[in-house]
Amino acid sequence: MSANSVEVAYRGVRQTSLAKRISRGIVQSARKEGKLGFTFGRYGDSPERVGIPARQFAVIGSSETELQPFMTPYELDNNDVTVVLDDTLCRGTESWAWHGFQPVNRLTRPGGVLLVLSKMSPGELLGFIAQKGAEYNLAVVEGAANWSTLWKYNDDSDFRILGAIARVAPHLISLGSVEQVIVQDWKRGDKIDLARQSYDQVKVRPVGAGEGVKQALPVRSFPKLQEMKEALVVPAVPAGEPVAGGPYRAERNPNYRSHSARTNRPVVDFARCTRCSLCWLQCPDGAFNITPDGFYDIDFEYCNGCGICVAVCPVKGCMTMVPELQSLSPFDNGESRGISELSPFDKGGLRGI
Repeated sequence: MSANSVEVAYRGVRQTSLAKRISRGIVQSARKEGKLGFTFGRYGDSPERVGIPARQFAVIGSSETELQPFMTPYELDNNDVTVVLDDTLCRGTESWAWHGFQPVNRLTRPGGVLLVLSKMSPGELLGFIAQKGAEYNLAVVEGAANWSTLWKYNDDSDFRILGAIARVAPHLISLGSVEQVIVQDWKRGDKIDLARQSYDQVKVRPVGAGEGVKQALPVRSFPKLQEMKEALVVPAVPAGEPVAGGPYRAERNPNYRSHSARTNRPVVDFARCTRCSLCWLQCPDGAFNITPDGFYDIDFEYCNGCGICVAVCPVKGCMTMVPELQSLSPFDNGESRGISELSPFDKGGLRGI
């Protein structure tokens, strides 16, 4: 018999406490049943960065011998359950442009469960999840992403996630063991109903092999050691230049796109825009392009959804932050669209949806 594992995909720093509590709760619940286990974290980059996809893993086995092979890999594949704490990660995860985009279900074993915290239905989420060459189950716990941060904890999603895991993967932990952890270890008997409700109400949808979005996710290529130049060379990013008949686009580093950190995106109503340039000046990622008419258009490959542009905009209703998935229609005909292939710029309408 081999050990089992659970992957918890989350937003770095913003959901660290929540991810750790869920991983520890899985191991604590397993120990109530006489099993052994451990948890460890794998950041998308080092150190853990704000908003960048990161992972926690929980491993459960009946003996130390079973657990030992799981102690050395950088990350674990063939996971029984992949828990996703922010449904925008369903479009794919990218650590920090090093490995390129990866499907959120890449590390889920055939027949396993992709468990997502979301307000969308399983069918709606499938409009954003990459195809997998094997059958698996897509489960949804109703709820929105919560930012419990690196040190602070202020959420109840862990109780609901643990209850759902007991339902979709009873061979890992039981609802009874989860209830014991909540009452005996966490001293939160007032939250036990949340785990029970999630156990009863979690929505599960079988997903067939090849079902989902056909995504051509880019993979970064970097020079091999023998191909690198002598001495330390840091190439500068060249200056941008106007595009014929289009906007002035600042040149950007193609290897460090920051859109994978985004949960919400800014939407611009150009009918209200006064062209004050504050959004362009204050954007920390330089994600705005200047159009021929003097407006400021967003390059969504570099927008990380921080909301600074919305905060500094002096015109009420000109810029609004909207949930990332709700602002995008599911991909048509099973084909994926790139971030930059959104609706064309229209100065009299909305941009960003």
